[in-house]
Amino acid sequence: MDPQDVAAYFAPLLRLELSELQQASDDTAESRKPVELDQQSVGRLSRMDAMQNQAMASALDARRHSRIRAIEAALGRIDTGDFGFCEACGEPIPFKRLSLDPTFLRCVGCQG
Repeated sequence: MDPQDVAAYFAPLLRLELSELQQASDDTAESRKPVELDQQSVGRLSRMDAMQNQAMASALDARRHSRIRAIEAALGRIDTGDFGFCEACGEPIPFKRLSLDPTFLRCVGCQG
């Protein structure tokens, strides 16, 4: 496959994943809001559980946004014609490696 075909293959997949991640982030915004610490309405353990759930939701969203940035960068490389080439050596990244994760920036030899 030539580099243009590789980019054309992965572009819709990346756009779909980006859309799904952004939607998931929007859908979970409520769970990341600060926990209300009203002792009258919630017991101590319930507050601790709520704070732990909020922290886990925030951590998940941080990982989600990291992936969003990687996908946006890959889509940018598609737009500029740099997609599928190793940023270190400039050689094409094998299709099989990009199939694992199309946001990879380096070939196996340069990644090590």
